[in-house]
Amino acid sequence: MTAILPIAAEPSDAELLRRYRAGDAAAFTQLYERHRLGLFRFLLGLCGEHAVAEEVFQETWISLIRSESLQSEAAVLFKTWLYQIARNRLIDHWRKHGKRQQREEAFDELLHDQPSAASDPERQLSLTQDQARIQAALADLPAEQREVFLLRAHADLQLHEIAELTRTPAETVKSRLRYAMNKLRRLLSVAEEVSP
Repeated sequence: MTAILPIAAEPSDAELLRRYRAGDAAAFTQLYERHRLGLFRFLLGLCGEHAVAEEVFQETWISLIRSESLQSEAAVLFKTWLYQIARNRLIDHWRKHGKRQQREEAFDELLHDQPSAASDPERQLSLTQDQARIQAALADLPAEQREVFLLRAHADLQLHEIAELTRTPAETVKSRLRYAMNKLRRLLSVAEEVSP
């Protein structure tokens, strides 16, 4: 008779952070791997500049490492706290350098994700064109709608978490997300009809 061992649950973000602060470097690696891609995409979607997103991304993780505290509710809301740090670092960057700058570069996912084993040029071209269409559609959204959409899409935050993070009433967040989704659907369907 074989004993069935219970499957160990993945440690929570707050547990990983606690373990890292107790000296477990592998816990930080796991935390970083869990959030790096979504966080970078969120920053790039907000600022539209690869170099700025990369700089703020690094500053966010440094701020997290240097931080002595984790909010008491953060056992459940670590992700909200992480994205709040990122959002604040980006706002600091904009203040330091004047206003928000225009989009100049498209996101190169290969810098922050595992490269595909199968290098199909037609597929790569199609993905690049899709990414360009999505980036252009995101650029057409008002900043508040874009931020809410990116927090929902890349951070997978709930509406009440986005409301807390942005210090915006929940109903306003809900409206911004609805308007963003409708506009993106419209922009992407028009772009699809126009593309060859």
